[in-house]
Amino acid sequence: MSDLFLGIDTSNYKTSVAVTDSSGTCIFQKSEFLPVPQGSRGLRQSECFFRHSCRLPDYISELCSEIDIHAVKAAGVSSRPRRTEGSYMPCFLAGVNAAREMTSVLGIPLYEFSHQEGHAAAVIEYGTEPEDAGQISSRALLMHLSGGTTEILTCQQDRDGYALDIIGGTRDISIGQLIDRAGVAMGYSFPAGSFLDKLAEAYALEHPGSKPGIASVNVREGYFNLSGIETQTLRWIGSASSEEYPFIAYSLFERIAQLLAASAADLSLSETAGTVYMAGGVASSSFIRNAVQKRIDTICKGRNDRPQLVFSSPALSGDNAVGIALLAGRLFHSAGSIL
Repeated sequence: MSDLFLGIDTSNYKTSVAVTDSSGTCIFQKSEFLPVPQGSRGLRQSECFFRHSCRLPDYISELCSEIDIHAVKAAGVSSRPRRTEGSYMPCFLAGVNAAREMTSVLGIPLYEFSHQEGHAAAVIEYGTEPEDAGQISSRALLMHLSGGTTEILTCQQDRDGYALDIIGGTRDISIGQLIDRAGVAMGYSFPAGSFLDKLAEAYALEHPGSKPGIASVNVREGYFNLSGIETQTLRWIGSASSEEYPFIAYSLFERIAQLLAASAADLSLSETAGTVYMAGGVASSSFIRNAVQKRIDTICKGRNDRPQLVFSSPALSGDNAVGIALLAGRLFHSAGSIL
């Protein structure tokens, strides 16, 4: 029987448990958003911690009914947002507590990683084609595009996970926050990305080539501000009828795709990075995935150094524990080879 590896991730709004085997195949995953009251734009950290803690026993019970728990050789958990000193959010403690209890009972090692490294592993070690999985060029970029984070980072695999250094991204709110605030203003439930994604796609099909009704976002050396486009969008929603919402969603998503493509093209050139990985919940948007690819093709037409874009699978773009389980397996085997 193959060795198994457990991953637990309790990010702000999603509880995730996953198990992978020695080949990197995911054999169990349960991942669900925390309920957020209608009209609300989020939850307090204390509420997130409480809800994660209440959910995890049921998730682990379900896991134990589907796999041989004694085949689990190591566990990984996301214990902080980023692998930097002072990076901390209380919601991750729910996962850490559960992971410590399980590994203590099973007598197996526990490895702690950052939430961001889990996203990197999900796209690099699981989200690519089988023959490419786990392979990363010496120079690569990671765009982490989630509800609370919009960062562009240099990405290098190391023994402990991934070394990630910020070289671009938002200087104020994240793209995920921008989308969610627009969606909630339209009356959709939080998180609202999937609702706006469908609106934008439907409008694009009916009105191909339409010019966005929102001003573009300026990108300077990989960094940008989103408060301006947020103000434009919310004012438009406030004065618009619901019939205009598809055009608003289309305009917003077009401008997001534009700034992501411009950032990817510029920074891949300045950093001599041949691959740009895109992860996080925003990267699950079908509209954004297609629009960014088209804009990269246009921007880099005739360039010999056009970057390759690699997206997580839509299911693994958002917060999940699969990347954490993969990292636990890699570190377990690495530690064994050293011994």
